[in-house]
Parts: sequence; structure tokens; C-alpha cells
Amino acid sequence: MESEEISITPTVGGVGAFVEKIDLSKNLRVEVVDRLRNALGKYGVLLFRKQDISPNQHLAFSKKFAPINVNRFFPKVDGHPEVAEVLKEPDHKENVGGGWHTDQSYDTEPAMGSILICRETPQKGGDTLFANTCLAYETLSAELKSTLKDLKGVHSSRHIFGPQGSSKYANNEAAVQDSIHPLVILHPISKQPSIYVNPSFTIGIQGWKASVAKPFLKILYEHISKPEHTYRFKWAPGSMAFWDNRASWHFALNDYHGSRRLMHRVTIQGEPLSTFRSAR
Repeated sequence: MESEEISITPTVGGVGAFVEKIDLSKNLRVEVVDRLRNALGKYGVLLFRKQDISPNQHLAFSKKFAPINVNRFFPKVDGHPEVAEVLKEPDHKENVGGGWHTDQSYDTEPAMGSILICRETPQKGGDTLFANTCLAYETLSAELKSTLKDLKGVHSSRHIFGPQGSSKYANNEAAVQDSIHPLVILHPISKQPSIYVNPSFTIGIQGWKASVAKPFLKILYEHISKPEHTYRFKWAPGSMAFWDNRASWHFALNDYHGSRRLMHRVTIQGEPLSTFRSAR
């Protein structure tokens, strides 16, 4: 059995918490899973070190929180079709996730989160930045909060994963997803407001001209990615990050050209998103 005394400590940055005294290869008790779920809602990202787990154990841990959501575009780990391979070889110029985003916001029921484990790291570089979209809402001006009320964002996968998209992934004919989500959502776990837009998949604001929506969204993007809302995580083999797509962004830095970096990712299903309604 796992330790009854797991430790959850916030990072020194604006998002995330480290979880210690836990072995994710073991069968976690319901009470521990509930504590982790609540911490995920509170901190946006849970970070683990020195986890020696197999793909089957990775899946077993993930299924404690929600059913598996198989990404339509990522390559799969041999023998484990539910586990995505996130790989950059020494001769690759581009990496996966090399820009601020949150996973699968183009789906009508966006993925709850992803659980990424590090298998191989370059000697230098390859860190991941995370940003806190709940904290970013808290630090908005009252005027901006009022402006965001009842607005909805338009999200799409076509320009990234489609046949004419900027990234070349398999199964690009499946990139037909478009969705509409509130710009400020009620986070399903914490019940706090969170700004739900991202530079990779949000392509506009419902009812707004592109010429108006684009600069407005840029203001939000620059606000969310302020240093005080972020944390930079350094990977090592066995490191894991479990992020909540409804409470955070992430950005895989592409600063290790000529080196190999290998991760395994499991994504878990989410639910329809609700608009946050102020108590006022």
C-alpha cells in the first residue's frame, strides 16, 4: 500500500505543487486519489519525482481519475495504444507542444488532463513551463472581468492537425473538430473561475470580428503567461506531471537541438464546460 502521509507542497511559482512520499506503481487508496484530485483542482498541476512505473501502471494510475482519452493524432507506444509517444529525435527541428496551449480544447468535451512521464531527457534543456489560468483570472482588472462575462471562444484543431496544418501528424483527416466554450469557465473541481482560451487552439470569439478578437485575445494571452502566474519544471527520468487542462497551460521548451527527449503521455476524459457566474 502507498504511504498514508503523502506530502503536497506548492511550487515557488504561480502554479503547481510537488507530491512526495508516494509510489505511483502501487494501488492507491480511494482517499489518496480524492486528495490528489482536489489538489489538482487547487494547484492546476501535480509534479512527481522518481516514479519507476511501466506503461500498464501509468494507465492504471490515470484510470483512477477518469476514462482514457486516446489522442487522435499522436503516435502510440508499441503494445500500448492508449499511451501516446512524445518524442523529439536529435535530427528533429520541431518538438511537440512547443507553444503555450491546453490540450484538446477543440473538443466539445475537452480532456480533463494529461499525465506525462519522462523516459529520456537531453543533458541540457527540455523543461516545461506551466501557467495558472485560475490565478490569471483572479489578477484581472474588474473591467476585464466584466468584459469577459458571457463571452465564448471558438476553438479548432484544423489549423494545427489538419492536412494543411502547421504540424504534420498522422490521421490528419480526423482534424474536423470545432467547439465553442465560455471564455471564463467554472472549474469542475475547485469551483473557481478559470480563463479558458489558449494561443494554439482558440481561433476567435463568438460574434466578434477577427480584427477585434485577435488583439483582445492577445491581451489575455500575455496576461496569463506573466512570470508570476508560471512555473518552470525541470525533467529527469521518472519525473511526472499531471496537469488539469481546465486550470493550466503548458509549453514544452525546444532548446535541446541535437539531443533526444522521450515522454509517454496518457490523457483522460473531461466533461462539458460551464460558464462561471459571479456571485455579485
